[in-house]
Amino acid sequence: MKVLKISALLLFAAALVLPFGFTRSVEGQAATNALATQMDARLEDTDLFNNLGPLGAPVDECDNPAVAGRSFRDNKAIFEEREDVDEGLGPIYNDIACSNCHQAPVTGHISQINEMRAGGTDGFGNFVAPPGGQTLIQDRGIAPGAQEHLNTGLNLHEFRSTRTVLGDGFVEAIANQTLIDNVNAQPSAQRGQLRTVTVLEAAPNTRIGRFGHKSQHASLLSFSADAYLNEMGITSVLLPNENNILGQPAAPFDGVPDPEDPAVPGFPNGADVQSFTNFMRALRVPGRGPINADVNAGQNLFNAIGCAVCHTSQFTTSPAGTIINGGAFIVPVELGNKIIRPFSDFALHNIGTSAGIGAEPGVNDRFATTTIALWGVRTKNRFMMQGNTSTIFDTIQVHAGQASTARNNFNNALNNTQKNQLIAFVLSL
Repeated sequence: MKVLKISALLLFAAALVLPFGFTRSVEGQAATNALATQMDARLEDTDLFNNLGPLGAPVDECDNPAVAGRSFRDNKAIFEEREDVDEGLGPIYNDIACSNCHQAPVTGHISQINEMRAGGTDGFGNFVAPPGGQTLIQDRGIAPGAQEHLNTGLNLHEFRSTRTVLGDGFVEAIANQTLIDNVNAQPSAQRGQLRTVTVLEAAPNTRIGRFGHKSQHASLLSFSADAYLNEMGITSVLLPNENNILGQPAAPFDGVPDPEDPAVPGFPNGADVQSFTNFMRALRVPGRGPINADVNAGQNLFNAIGCAVCHTSQFTTSPAGTIINGGAFIVPVELGNKIIRPFSDFALHNIGTSAGIGAEPGVNDRFATTTIALWGVRTKNRFMMQGNTSTIFDTIQVHAGQASTARNNFNNALNNTQKNQLIAFVLSL
């Protein structure tokens, strides 16, 4: 076994010329660490709650009609609530509650559920969307005639795994310029693309996207409306039209007037969408597991071989009082000037693992996907965008394209002990 000496490692790290310190802090103010959850379902809701708004009393079902008065526990109950057909579920959908996809081990984290995307190509290799223009193929329908079925012309398929929403209120509070400065510091060969998207609740205002596998949303309210429609088939003020069924109208199967989550006094974008948003904004960030000498050594190696270029270790959120989302949200004290460690740059990179399901406006490379945040990864046993690897070692091996340098450095520059230390670090996140 070849042993990598300290001096050689230092030369190797220096040769990479990588920007390891991507933290951005507000000058003159002392940033503090964001509150973290242990991600343990045996603990009380207080372990999830970041103190934004009232905690409230424990509830099994939220019956508080006043959206403004809903507590964290009220909003959590709504996030966990099962939707029914008479409430607008479907006609095509993937699941019946937000928490069905964001549940393991605690509400707001991940699951083993993947969504399916499909498309095709023309004779010149250009992407062609399915009939109706939607690449998302829902797994379920409320009636046999509503069930979507692929045909042989849709030869491109990929799954997209559930991403955590823990800590996403802090991610929403990262300034555009912080993300831009971070990406600009990346080596050109590994530099990601930051996608500018419309903030639905403040259209036509735009902001840098950071949520979803294609960075398709910049605000949690926009993200909530998107998920309500695309995962449960429920329309809202921001997205009031039903999805078509592979080009066929949904109307014959839809008996609930749109928008199915209507405006209410004081909350023009819908009560449910607002409650989902308020719940996510009040969630803590995923906490770390045990840290020992091997984990610390592994983090140094993670940085040295280039993993930290895309998996940026640390950001500082905007100060409290900052107006974001096109004027629709003001960063509160609970989210402002907080240090978070997501291990993502929230940028798009082509790492060779996507089938190239395209058609998203503003995405330069249809094979590019948003860097998955590694915080909370120790609760998972399926990895990558498609959930198609089951060990960290195998996950590293499928990294290609812009991630080839980091993968090759792992394979060729580290001995077995060092590889195990790097894996131990990842599994401490």
